[in-house]
Amino acid sequence: MLDEPDGLDDPWVVPGAAVVVAGGGPVDRVALAAIGPVFPDAVVYAADSGAEVASQLGLDVDVVVGDLDSISPGALAAAEAAGARIDRHPVAKDATDLALAVGTAIDDGAVEVLVLAGAGGRLDHLLAGALSLADARWGHVMIRAVLGSSRIYVVHGPGTALVSGLAAELVSLVPVGGPAIGVTTSGLRYPLVDATLEPGTTRGVSNVIEHPAGRVAVSLGAGALLVVLPGELDASPTPTDPDPDPEGP
Repeated sequence: MLDEPDGLDDPWVVPGAAVVVAGGGPVDRVALAAIGPVFPDAVVYAADSGAEVASQLGLDVDVVVGDLDSISPGALAAAEAAGARIDRHPVAKDATDLALAVGTAIDDGAVEVLVLAGAGGRLDHLLAGALSLADARWGHVMIRAVLGSSRIYVVHGPGTALVSGLAAELVSLVPVGGPAIGVTTSGLRYPLVDATLEPGTTRGVSNVIEHPAGRVAVSLGAGALLVVLPGELDASPTPTDPDPDPEGP
């Protein structure tokens, strides 16, 4: 595991960005500190009970989105009393509260979205939540996320994600919704050059940051890709003749 820093800066986002906070347990403070600086004037969206998680992080919620079946009456009343907009959806709906909240933030004009959520609760919600971040409708928006102890950067082709981590930190590349075409990386132990990652492949799993300052670039020609940093350091010895195609165990 990564060591927790002695002190954490206040959560931040860049101008024109939104923070979307979901439920699933508390947000990992180490991952939150590692994902980068965020300015305090971001619009904060809560996906249902994410309003309570936002409060724990010291964030004032501007918009509550969802069917409101998991938020406590007290938290909902507090949000309303503070002037938050309430976007209530029916329980029988075609999207999760997280997807609705991200979509609402983008519809409201966000050009960058930072998603904060725990990793507790149901596995299907966790998987669907992570995969939904790469929705093709949101290809024009920069989306990052903290899910549990993991940091996620979304790349749509053609595009590039600039990732900051630690030397020897693990990184996995996960294609979403179809083949990720033209994958080229820098700063990783096992570089990829104009590679294609098919859905379901484990070829991109368990790569390692090699750049001494932890700087990584992942470029994509077409498709969608999740760049996942699980918050773990590589424990294996550095290979003398590395396989250019990393694959997890």
